[in-house]
Amino acid sequence: MTYLVIKWLHVLSSTILFGTGIGSAFYMLLTSLGRDARTVARVTRLVVIADWLFTTPTAILQPATGLYLAHLANMQLASGWLAWSIGLYVLAIGCWLPVVFLQMRLAASARVSAETGRPLSAAYWRMLWIWVALGAIAFFAFVGIFWLMVTKGA
Repeated sequence: MTYLVIKWLHVLSSTILFGTGIGSAFYMLLTSLGRDARTVARVTRLVVIADWLFTTPTAILQPATGLYLAHLANMQLASGWLAWSIGLYVLAIGCWLPVVFLQMRLAASARVSAETGRPLSAAYWRMLWIWVALGAIAFFAFVGIFWLMVTKGA
């Protein structure tokens, strides 16, 4: 029973992690492309909040539940598909950590633009494209992890 509960938590937290990431990225990118600084300021602030409320706890829960599942199943962490999954997770989180700080800077920049009535700054757009690039890498890493988890590398 313990294994099934931990597996359920693992699957549930991966769903929340991936879903929050996709949803946040979709709304933040499309809102930014609309170029309305007031709207961008509101949405980026909400994306930062969503990351702290949903992404951060699930990003912590994922390796905790995954490592515990591997322990319960007597799996070697260096086994092919599991090692690749761990490596891709490290890559994804390595991209996500700077994204969190970029989002906070993007939100602050958009807020200044909204308060002063100015368009989004050149710095905003540079940071946004870095955010997009890191997000794309993390997205494909998570897609790879889902594939490996379902197929077990078969």
